[in-house]
Amino acid sequence: MRFLPEPPHRHGAVVHGAAAKTGVLLVNLGTPDAPNPKAVRRFLAEFLSDPRVIEIPRPIWWVILNGIILNVRPKDAAARYASVWMAEGSPLMVWSRRQTAAVDAALTARGHAVEVVLGMRYGNPSLASAMQTLRERGCDRILVLPLYPQYSASTTATVSDAINALLARTRNTPELRFVKHFHDDPGYIASLAARVNDFWEHNGRGQKLVLSFHGLPRRSLDLGDPYFCECQKTGRLLIAALGLTPDQVEITFQSRFGAAEWLQPYTEPTLKELAKNGVTSVDVFCPGFVGDCIETLEEMAQEARDAFLAAGGTQYRYIPAINDSAPWIDALTSLVERHLQGWPTKAARSPDMAAAEARELQVQREHALELGATD
Repeated sequence: MRFLPEPPHRHGAVVHGAAAKTGVLLVNLGTPDAPNPKAVRRFLAEFLSDPRVIEIPRPIWWVILNGIILNVRPKDAAARYASVWMAEGSPLMVWSRRQTAAVDAALTARGHAVEVVLGMRYGNPSLASAMQTLRERGCDRILVLPLYPQYSASTTATVSDAINALLARTRNTPELRFVKHFHDDPGYIASLAARVNDFWEHNGRGQKLVLSFHGLPRRSLDLGDPYFCECQKTGRLLIAALGLTPDQVEITFQSRFGAAEWLQPYTEPTLKELAKNGVTSVDVFCPGFVGDCIETLEEMAQEARDAFLAAGGTQYRYIPAINDSAPWIDALTSLVERHLQGWPTKAARSPDMAAAEARELQVQREHALELGATD
């Protein structure tokens, strides 16, 4: 079939228009279902097949991906995932679920009646299943909020690609809004600063603070992707919020892949250089990750630490991501509220709205009777 099946519907049972439900779809990158080579291979195949993630001609990349990467990388990556896997599952999944539940509860506490669900761009729960859940719950207005503070074509834009592909196969399309970025949102910056300050209050402060963002090929910047600039702005705002001077902080980029030049300075070489130049203690924080994951817990908390200590450093401390910290949940909830403005979301309805809904339901029931439908 060209179009996906619609959720079960009975005439007169659903309120349409202004009184319909509003949904919030929080989106993160995704994660393997298990820390084993088979699950990792399945996840990498979907992730690395996205043309926005790897901008190499498809025939050439297909050979590299299926002939080399998917035969070599899953075993090593599975071991890395296993080293950080939590009792509840993948760290990214654990923190994303907790954030979703916390935002849902916070919106309810603020008087909103909205449906909040989690979807992953790759893997499970898929965006298709998340959108289906919202539609089955009667949501005719959906706010899509990718949990990527800094916009990139290889992350944020892939979410809109996937959602729009779903809409192309949907008969009754909902009203949609997308959040593009929140790299300079005051609440987000304040939650980052609160996390760092809390860590320093309990553990003391190192000689240098290293702010490590996920890297991208340098070519993306040259072609007009704003990611690098947005990372720099986040860094500047966080430095100011912490009351630091630029010379006390290094802004770097991690997770290089392949031989091409990526955004610089690179994180691990910077850490080694700091150690060789007499910096003995560093605190490392990853502002671009709102939830801890393999890139923070394995790459930064383990691999980068080992590199710094091997180069002569004596103290390396990873500062956890903002995860489900109270300042971040408050900021994320406020961000959702701002983007929901103009849509009816309040749990407490005015008498006029209640009367209007009652009239609308009555009209629908009468129409259903005319069609021979039953309640």
